[in-house]
Amino acid sequence: MKIAFFSDNFYPELSGISDSIIALAKELAKRGHEINFYVPKYQPKDYNVANLPKQELDLGNNIKIHRLFSFPYPTATGQSRLVSPIFLSLFGIKKFSPDIIHSQLFFGVGLEALFSAKLNKIPLVGTNHTAITEFLHYSPIKAKWVQNLMLKYVVWYYNQCDYVSAPSQSVFTEMSELGFYRPHKAISNPIDLEIFSEKSKIEGEAEEIKKKFQLSDNTIIYAGRLAAEKNIDVIIRAIAIVKEKIPTINFAIAGHGSALTFLKNLAKELFIEDRIKFLGTLDKETLAKVYRASKIFVITSTSETQSMTLMQAMGCRLPVIGVKARALPEYINHKNGFLIEINDHVALANKIIFLLKDDNMRKKLSTGSLDFVQQYSVKNIANQWEKIYQNLIKT
Repeated sequence: MKIAFFSDNFYPELSGISDSIIALAKELAKRGHEINFYVPKYQPKDYNVANLPKQELDLGNNIKIHRLFSFPYPTATGQSRLVSPIFLSLFGIKKFSPDIIHSQLFFGVGLEALFSAKLNKIPLVGTNHTAITEFLHYSPIKAKWVQNLMLKYVVWYYNQCDYVSAPSQSVFTEMSELGFYRPHKAISNPIDLEIFSEKSKIEGEAEEIKKKFQLSDNTIIYAGRLAAEKNIDVIIRAIAIVKEKIPTINFAIAGHGSALTFLKNLAKELFIEDRIKFLGTLDKETLAKVYRASKIFVITSTSETQSMTLMQAMGCRLPVIGVKARALPEYINHKNGFLIEINDHVALANKIIFLLKDDNMRKKLSTGSLDFVQQYSVKNIANQWEKIYQNLIKT
């Protein structure tokens, strides 16, 4: 098959969307399928933010990347780009002649996908990775009528697709309330269980990582964007309580974003700046090592449609603690971790203390995390997409 992926979010931007579609494309390419990406063009500063080399990705045979002219757009990463849909990709699509077009988001690049599919009569798959109402917080215009218009637009967009997916049922619940009706299914993003696993662990790795980042034996971790909707301040407030019972506690934060200064100031206000370790944005191999050197993964976000970092942590056998918000209850259960109420830093502190002190429970949940995440391997998710693509092409 020839598959065209369109995404408004791509490398080098810090994003689970980018990680997941690159992993999926590489697996499909291994199977002989041809993949073309149509994504925004980023500026050198966008690579600098993530400490990445200013060069195009080499994804191997059968994968090509086409960059579309874009403008900066304000979001928490400081890297986001917006493509104005002037439909230059139509020429590339005509030449590539894909069997299927798979749109990952609904902005400028998404519109390029929609028009290319309609004009060339190619089946269109749409994936909605986004909690729509949460994203609207970044809209430069806060007027209620603008937000309502945006919500209607998103639903209209996905109603134009032949098939729609999302990484959790919570996305469809929100969309259905707004008039969405197309054929759909919740399909997880794929997890690279070669990197994020115990199999990649080497002898002495944990001690080396702890020394490098000055981490203790009682380290918990969060990884991802540092943004307001991630509510990382709740974890920092919990750490202030945990420190009273476990003085060696460390909270490692991997990632970058607009909330960095606020979080650093909060740690100082609570007199725990020595317990909070801001690691910056890490490459995948280093992040996996930090996971394996940690004891618990914590996420208090209210905007997740899945959370790739949560799943990656599970692959590294970490028990997890999350909040009862959006998709997190679909991925966190009594076999791999705990769920707490939103913004309840006291409950979070109690769960952290409990897990750090109870080795047996922590090991039990660690095994549960690893068992749970196996179903979301790149191979398993690629199998699902191959069948969906093939069925759409036949109809």
